[in-house]
Amino acid sequence: MPKITEPAEEKKTILTSEGLKNLEQKLNILKTQTRKEVAAKLKEALSFGDLSENSEYDEAKNEQAKVEAEILQLENMLKNVEILDSNHLTNDVIQVGSKVTIKDLQLQDVLEYRIVGSMETNPDEGKISDECPIGKSLIGHRVGDTVKIKIPVGLVEYEILNIDR
Repeated sequence: MPKITEPAEEKKTILTSEGLKNLEQKLNILKTQTRKEVAAKLKEALSFGDLSENSEYDEAKNEQAKVEAEILQLENMLKNVEILDSNHLTNDVIQVGSKVTIKDLQLQDVLEYRIVGSMETNPDEGKISDECPIGKSLIGHRVGDTVKIKIPVGLVEYEILNIDR
């Protein structure tokens, strides 16, 4: 008798309200502008004739497939989105949405990060994922705690100096 398995539960996409707005804008651009641009490329490539040796057509079809896959991915994420409510954040414990100030105890560097969901990660803006080694390790800790974190280049030790909403 075949084994019946339940479908895997969709993973929640954690976003700030700003992140949700950005994701919705990106989806809108893909659906309205990018689709039209790719359709125009396809039309132009078709005008070149023989499709068997038409690299422009192949390239446009590949681009179309990528755009449609990205649209589908974004739509699925938006179906399973969980919005961070900053009113529920505290300054007591680090959680997704917290802005933290930490000190690298070896280099004596002071760093500021906002812990965000994986879709909003942007290290250049100081936004790190709750799933990356540093973000994951900081969650649940308090001001004054020292956290040792194994990262690809070795072991680092941080002291938590401040937590903000």
